[in-house]
Amino acid sequence: MNIVFLGRESGLILKEKMERAGFHIVDPESSDVDLIVVGFYGKILPKKLLEIPKHGVLNVHPSLLPKYRGATPIQNTIMNGETTTGVTIILMDEKVDHGPIVATEKFEIGTKRFTAPELTKELWELGGDLLVQIIPEWVAGAITPIPQDHAKATYTKLFTRQDGKIDWKNPALYIERQVRGLFPWPGTFTSFQSKLVKILKAEVSPLQGTPGTVFKDPEGKLGVYTGEGALLIQKLQPEGKTPMTGKEFLLGYKNIINQTFQ
Repeated sequence: MNIVFLGRESGLILKEKMERAGFHIVDPESSDVDLIVVGFYGKILPKKLLEIPKHGVLNVHPSLLPKYRGATPIQNTIMNGETTTGVTIILMDEKVDHGPIVATEKFEIGTKRFTAPELTKELWELGGDLLVQIIPEWVAGAITPIPQDHAKATYTKLFTRQDGKIDWKNPALYIERQVRGLFPWPGTFTSFQSKLVKILKAEVSPLQGTPGTVFKDPEGKLGVYTGEGALLIQKLQPEGKTPMTGKEFLLGYKNIINQTFQ
């Protein structure tokens, strides 16, 4: 069986798993194609290409479709505080993440504080294992795809740099998820004395105060009050500087307490 793989970056995990499982991966220009597998490809395939392989085009998507269709399902999963996610393999059609479901596998996040790259790796590993498992069944005609409930579909967007700007009026819980979900791109940032400050790692505190105001907690940690609770900053990067811990930042900016991040 000849399989064409279309994908990039994290999606290459799928190709590696198929190769290790003994599947024959051929060049996209091959004239003899039984199946196309898509993973993190970023393009909608034209109908002409969808009709070439004997067994269609399988798309591996890192969410439990129809929820979180589109470009940034993993980031939105983190930012929305989901405790369960997963992967879905669909029979690809001409619309974005729209085709019928061939297989799904759940992944329990629970209370783990994944960054986007960490959760990405977990889901592509899971997706690769599921893909290798179901390809023989799919080719043998033992799987009947199930249409998605399109009424329940939600869509995600590509993020811009501005999406990473922190609004300190938001709850600390949301901002902490924003820090993890938007790492490394576009990243989360604030400003102090007209200089950009990237927030790289943080945790939530129940302490209350005026949103944006900088403080030092009883354990000496750098904190910023938010609209609900506070954010304790574990790692940050001031403009023109290398990344540093919150405590290191306090040593270099001794007068920052009670000042405001914008």
